[in-house]
Amino acid sequence: MNRAEKAALQLQAVAVLRMLKETRTYEELSAVTGLPAGDLNRYVNGHVLPGTDRASEVVESVGREALADELVARVEFDDEGYVDNSGVVFDQSFLDLVAPVAAETFEFESPDVVLTAATDGITLGAAMASFFDARLAYAKKSKETAVEEFIESRQRLASGIELTYYLPASAIDAGDTVLVVDDLIRSGETQELLLDIAIQGDADVTGVFALIAVGDEGMERARSITDAPVGALKTFE
Repeated sequence: MNRAEKAALQLQAVAVLRMLKETRTYEELSAVTGLPAGDLNRYVNGHVLPGTDRASEVVESVGREALADELVARVEFDDEGYVDNSGVVFDQSFLDLVAPVAAETFEFESPDVVLTAATDGITLGAAMASFFDARLAYAKKSKETAVEEFIESRQRLASGIELTYYLPASAIDAGDTVLVVDDLIRSGETQELLLDIAIQGDADVTGVFALIAVGDEGMERARSITDAPVGALKTFE
């Protein structure tokens, strides 16, 4: 890890601690993190940065747990099981915290391209692309008018509906490394199409990440396609 990467990790740890501190006293924050209240006070107020080992621990363990709890508080399910995740996908500051936590927790290799599906996956994709300094590409259910060449992936769903996603062929180069992300994974059908697009583009998949997994079906479906890490911030049964 070079100096710039260490500094970025330390600043992300401080951002996580500041988010936690908004609803906790320093004593309560100490109980959550296992760190001394005096040290936490200095980190939160910007007097000193945590060491890299401590920062990594905050981002990977405390950060993931705290963000998952925050996600649970913001997500709503209706009686039919549909998910309203607008409280998280439209909060870019929250997603900016998710990106380093996801990268650290699941050990995703730094990709050339973050690939997602329009439209709900774009804000998460943007956060992940910014963190990794990668290009953002998003597949759509319709073709762009001015684009001539596309990578196309099509699948007939269990409901009988045919789902097709299109990505401009120029968005991925052969040999690129690609991280597939989305806001939600349930059946895994969308992620399968995104993975197929990456494979058609002769790219190497570095991982699959979703904010929310509903059940295990979609995660297992993705794992059957790629050996790269597959993970979600929070899984709802």
